[in-house]
Amino acid sequence: MTAAAGTPAQARAAEAAALLDLLERDGEIVLDKLDEAAAAHPDKVFLHYGEDGTQVTYGEAKRRSERMAAGLAHAGVRPGDRVAVLTRNSLLTALSMFAIWRAGAIFAPVNFNLTGALLSYQLSDADPRLLITDTSFLETLDAIADDWRAERMVLHVPAPGAHGAVADQAALVARLAPDALPLDALERDDPPPQVERSPSDPCSIIYTSGTTGPAKGVLQSYRWINQYTQMIRRFDAPDDVIYCDLPLYHVGGAYYMLCRAVWNGNTVGLWDRFSPTRFWDRVHEVGATAGILLDVMVPRLMAQAPSDADRAHPLRKIHIQPYSAQHHAFATRFGIDFMTVGFGQTEAGHVFSAVIDEFPDGEAKDPEWRRGLPKQTLRERARETGRILYDGREDLPKGIMGSPSPLYEVAVLDEADRPVAPGEVGQLCLRPRVPGILLEGYLNKPEATLKVMANCWFHTGDAVKLVDPARDGHVFIDRMGGFFRVHGENVSSFEVETSMARHPGVRACAAVPVPARDGEEDDIAVFVEPHDGAALDEAALRAHAAQVMPKYMRPRHIRIVEALPTTPTSKVEKYKLKAGLLAELAGG
Repeated sequence: MTAAAGTPAQARAAEAAALLDLLERDGEIVLDKLDEAAAAHPDKVFLHYGEDGTQVTYGEAKRRSERMAAGLAHAGVRPGDRVAVLTRNSLLTALSMFAIWRAGAIFAPVNFNLTGALLSYQLSDADPRLLITDTSFLETLDAIADDWRAERMVLHVPAPGAHGAVADQAALVARLAPDALPLDALERDDPPPQVERSPSDPCSIIYTSGTTGPAKGVLQSYRWINQYTQMIRRFDAPDDVIYCDLPLYHVGGAYYMLCRAVWNGNTVGLWDRFSPTRFWDRVHEVGATAGILLDVMVPRLMAQAPSDADRAHPLRKIHIQPYSAQHHAFATRFGIDFMTVGFGQTEAGHVFSAVIDEFPDGEAKDPEWRRGLPKQTLRERARETGRILYDGREDLPKGIMGSPSPLYEVAVLDEADRPVAPGEVGQLCLRPRVPGILLEGYLNKPEATLKVMANCWFHTGDAVKLVDPARDGHVFIDRMGGFFRVHGENVSSFEVETSMARHPGVRACAAVPVPARDGEEDDIAVFVEPHDGAALDEAALRAHAAQVMPKYMRPRHIRIVEALPTTPTSKVEKYKLKAGLLAELAGG
């Protein structure tokens, strides 16, 4: 049966066609956009690597990715294979990412903070054909050799004394990686593989924490990257310079800050980690006009000694995630015109966003520091794209996410997937209005994929509520089901508990979040029930945590208890543990 003209079905089809046109009009595939930028302005700096001053132009980035792709093909990488990247070096990660895509392979970055079982699990699950890494990770990889070993390894060996070099590199390589292919040898003069790409092709696997099991690899397509960056690209001009110190194993650093640049031909300043004391010097070094801050970074920058030069820099647009109540104080001190806020996920990409106009009546910058689009144009772009435009001087609601992307149908549902009334809290659930913008699935976990897509809704696992029906404005309330937010990382209680339980003296343990001292993130508290007769103390447990967990995952509070409180069905009553600890901490 076909729909008659003007029916709801025909209206939906027309809407989907318009949305597809929105995605397609600027080009869908990030690698094609790199090539277009290289043809248009080959000598423009694409990547400025602040750690050692290396600069890579658009033309050089294209040529190096072609040469590296030829090397990957020569090393046995075929289209559809997965290639893992394990390094803190963000320039190496960026160049590897484009080379992997040019070879038709799937980019699988690895969290460089992981060690031991957490690292071996992720590498085993990704099952890469080849691993790109550097000498600083050889001992970490050797420690998991009984559980996972690279089939092929490409190794970056920095020159002695260069950024990233480690002591006794030659001996280390000879002992632990004698058969590794040197990074320089990966670049070959052979023609790069000729690969047909479509927007729906899978291109990346990014891992996200699991609440009831280990981390899940999220399979993403080229269109996923396009939709994730499409809205923020509307606020960039070709002379904008993007600052990025986020890790490139997450979508925020790799795609929202780095990949978005190729659509407008922007320069990107890359650093390996955030530094509150060097942040503004870096902004000046690269001439950054746009950046991203996690809310925990804001108080650290505000804590720096005030200076007459606090506003004397070109940075004027910041995406802040999650929303910080200090946004206007920060903008006032440092001369920021616009803050963007929103909500996104590794699975769903860009879902909600809003723009905060911090100074609606004027300019935050003196004329000498103004770069990018004029303020009035930025306001018009916000309205054209349906973004809520907030007045930064107003008292904005905590957890503001803004309004939903037109690419998604959004609902706030109860436990039975029924809509809740406006103003009531429920789970944020999504349906894509066009294909290819949601995850392709969880790698090797079909059951988890089916569960998260129950009743034809993608369940985000986040509690939200609609607070502004007239503008479709939503606010974030909390994570659901065992997630903590620590230093910008999503940490699952499952992974914390599993890691702590590897101590032979631990019978059972429970991890709960408590409010962090800075920002609006969490500190982790762990309650440990020892085996009978086990001589456990806090120092031993902290030493164990340091061996098996990355720093951001380690508990700030450890309490040893005789027995964990449980329900009649043996479920740990974490709320009791949290309440007791909060009372203890409040009492000093």
